[in-house]
Amino acid sequence: MKLISYLEKSGRESCGLVTGDAAKPTGIIDLGDRYASLRALLADPSGLEYAGSRAHEQPSVAWSEVRLLPVITDPSKILCVGVNYASHIKETGRETPTKPMIFTRFAETQVGANEDMLCPKVSEQFDYEGELAVIIGKRSRYVTPEQAMQRVAGYSCYNDGSVRDWQRHSQQFAPGKNFPKTGAFGPWLVTTDELPDISAQTLKTRLNGEEVQNATLDDLIFNVPELVSYCSSFITLEPGDVIITGTTGGVGAFHKPPLWMKAGDTVEIEISGIGVLRNGIIKEPADFAI
Repeated sequence: MKLISYLEKSGRESCGLVTGDAAKPTGIIDLGDRYASLRALLADPSGLEYAGSRAHEQPSVAWSEVRLLPVITDPSKILCVGVNYASHIKETGRETPTKPMIFTRFAETQVGANEDMLCPKVSEQFDYEGELAVIIGKRSRYVTPEQAMQRVAGYSCYNDGSVRDWQRHSQQFAPGKNFPKTGAFGPWLVTTDELPDISAQTLKTRLNGEEVQNATLDDLIFNVPELVSYCSSFITLEPGDVIITGTTGGVGAFHKPPLWMKAGDTVEIEISGIGVLRNGIIKEPADFAI
């Protein structure tokens, strides 16, 4: 199943089940009559089963009539993993970590598919990071790697946009990872039953149509079960929580000269079996202040 969060032209926010295939969605079976959000659906132990039971229905909402929101609009936490691909470690010159490098992103910094990402006025170093997002489906604490996949609801694409100069102000990544509208999440959640071996999938990033990242997910240093297990050891994972698993080699910072995202660009993150997350880039006005 493909599950989304969306906004209707009327201003009504809802969640639903996508009809059609990833290349050509045809509509949405609205689930908002039962669930206030996709997070609420996942928090219901029978939520995914209920969604599946309605998959035979005709779409009740036209695809062209909605704006996609971040897949989970209100996660209680977003945990990000740094330097977690062998190819990215090689280009950074870092040593291979012995434990996952974890930092956080806040929910209000996210945009959905087809929405513009925002390059802040205080930087010209806005970098792309194509990543796999893992969405938790069951409350989890101290789960083993062997148990971990039973706690995962599904996967999505993520562009963990990085404001590099602010990221490098200190050893803490948070400032460069939490500017408004710098994290793109979508277009939908694909349930794990459709991707029994996520490590076999391929991740690609394209900037203005040019491929800049390409890796299979078996290049991860810490795989999905290991990350879920590790994170559940220091915090309780809740349904709807998101783990962003890290980016592969080819980020803009290590191109010569550096390849930054700028106003007018289009960036696409594609993961086989999931779909394409597409976003434009705009620049924050120079006189913007609140």
